[in-house]
Amino acid sequence: MPRQLWLLRHGDAEPAGAGPDADRELTDKGRRQSVAAGRALVRLGVEFEAVYASPRTRARDTAGLAAAELGVSPRVHQPLHGGFTSEDADELVSGAGPDARILLVGHEPDFSQLVWNLTGGRIDLKKGGLAVIRLPDAELLVLLRPRELELLAGIG
Repeated sequence: MPRQLWLLRHGDAEPAGAGPDADRELTDKGRRQSVAAGRALVRLGVEFEAVYASPRTRARDTAGLAAAELGVSPRVHQPLHGGFTSEDADELVSGAGPDARILLVGHEPDFSQLVWNLTGGRIDLKKGGLAVIRLPDAELLVLLRPRELELLAGIG
């Protein structure tokens, strides 16, 4: 099976202006979305070679909550802070095994732009949503909204 890049947008967070952007925390809804994402991934039977998170608080916390469900520890990856590019993704994936699943937890508009750059597909990745790209043929396999992840997780 080819490599896959899984993109999880951080969960719902405090509004902009509530403090420094990098320090914005998840809301209760965002924490629920993050746990649901992790549980959905467990129910799908996905195993990740690596989980990387933006250093921003809301993404780090999303990654921590989702990865805890998976029994793995996320690593902070500075390029996910903002301006994450297809070259950044290539760098992460190039060091992975041939059948690796890599989970990235980060932000918009970076993830939608990454999907566009790799696949030519235009998406609207909701907070707490997930997109999956198969590599090297750069095919968008899945786009899930937070509500769909909750249903997969058996929540709600």
